[in-house]
Amino acid sequence: MATEANESTQMNTLVVRKGCFGLPTGCPQCLSAYIFLKFSQVPFNLDYHPNYPDSDQIPYFETGDCVTYNNEKEGIIESLKRDVGDLDSGISSLPDWMATKVLLTTWLADALEYELWVGCSGSSANKIYYSDLPWPIGRILYWKKALWVMQKHGISKENAEKKEEEIYGRANSAYDALSTLLGEQNYLFENRPSSLDAIFLAHALVILQALPESSILRVNFLEHTILVKYVQQCNTKIIETSALPSNYPDFHAEPSSSASKGRSTSGSKPKTKPKRKPQTKEEKTFRRRAKYFVVAQLVAVILFLSIRSGSGDDALELDDVGYDFDE
Repeated sequence: MATEANESTQMNTLVVRKGCFGLPTGCPQCLSAYIFLKFSQVPFNLDYHPNYPDSDQIPYFETGDCVTYNNEKEGIIESLKRDVGDLDSGISSLPDWMATKVLLTTWLADALEYELWVGCSGSSANKIYYSDLPWPIGRILYWKKALWVMQKHGISKENAEKKEEEIYGRANSAYDALSTLLGEQNYLFENRPSSLDAIFLAHALVILQALPESSILRVNFLEHTILVKYVQQCNTKIIETSALPSNYPDFHAEPSSSASKGRSTSGSKPKTKPKRKPQTKEEKTFRRRAKYFVVAQLVAVILFLSIRSGSGDDALELDDVGYDFDE
């Protein structure tokens, strides 16, 4: 029996974006697929895809010779329901099912998307999607995605504040509705896990662990104690180190502590930061020329992305680079 289980695990692989913020993957879509498989009790390996971080094919699920991509018509969750088993059998016809699904896939998905790419500083999105890329390329891809999100929601300088209030307001209304629906249950429907639980838990875990404390969406979520308790209870059941790749270190470390401690051991002493010497005239000239060189690289990346996308709507302005050449 153990041999059969190992063979089954080797045949099933979920490929996701890398883990961060104490989560097996920081990407909401990837995390929802991960949680769905955990709820389904399907043995699987977890693998990371370091290339093409802006690809809409990620996550994807490999089972034997078959591969299911996220950008297929029905999406990764519906594909997993077909490939590994339907968690929603017998409950997807309940009266509140479709309304709840719409709340999760529109109002809450839009709110988290906005918060990651526009509402916050962008540090969380950069760490989830682009931290393995060279800085110029990662920064350009981030700006490109942020502009796309703003265009999707019709956000401009004139209506930015109003649009933000609408997005946060809809998300808060969705949290109220989900709190009422959940009540004292362990799961959203019939006290059993479903695909909607997987989608919502992924949303909530990214909010609680990846967004900064100043995030408006995070603050609003924490006001709904029923939802917070629900996430805490489910988190201990679905997130475990055994599912992580062997090369993934320190899964349960807090983001702040892992960032500050790094790989230092308890026996090592912190090094004092050496004082910087005043720059000479030659060093200042070199720095200025280096910045011009980096900007030239950025221009080349912008042209490349514009040609690849085949659309002028995503064009970026050099003023957004934010360099001070006289520094």
